[in-house]
Amino acid sequence: MKKQHSKEKGYFHFLLKWIRNPSLIGSVAPSSKALSRKMARQVNPSVPGLIIELGPGTGTVTDALIECGIDENRLVLIEADEEFAALLLLRFPKAQIIIGDAYEIAALTKNLPVPVSAIVSSLPLFTQPLARRKVLLQEALLLLQNKEKNEAQGAFIQFTYALKSPISPDKDRFSLHGTRRVWWNMFPARVWIYRPVNNP
Repeated sequence: MKKQHSKEKGYFHFLLKWIRNPSLIGSVAPSSKALSRKMARQVNPSVPGLIIELGPGTGTVTDALIECGIDENRLVLIEADEEFAALLLLRFPKAQIIIGDAYEIAALTKNLPVPVSAIVSSLPLFTQPLARRKVLLQEALLLLQNKEKNEAQGAFIQFTYALKSPISPDKDRFSLHGTRRVWWNMFPARVWIYRPVNNP
């Protein structure tokens, strides 16, 4: 009951935040279950390591990750909004909550144990300059390097409402794959999967 109340409170807070600053939130409503599941299914639960979620908001994608077999203890949730963070703590007490700007991912995660097996992002990337988007992806790809095995693993997973990827392909640094559009959402969306390339 307590978790359900915090969930409903989260939706209300989400709407208020959108009214005050639409460019920061990026959408009038949280991601639908269909979109959240599409994102979560891009994560392979059998790959060991932490799963970092950027901009979890009300926790709809977080819920989907757990439903898809991710242990809550493996989740690291980076949220800039303190009220969202407090609600996430109530809903996901076993997850690690980090309050901060997800675009500072390298600094915020420097003390985390490695490896990181996936990074799932609901950030509204197109509201940010291209240079800032590229830095975020670059830092995310570095986190996906398994230093013990000296190889890349996992993926950076991002959704957008736009038809194109928020970051152009770079075959020397990462592979890029886009899913079919998810129509069952407030606005149709597409999920983009960036996988680091192993360079000798």
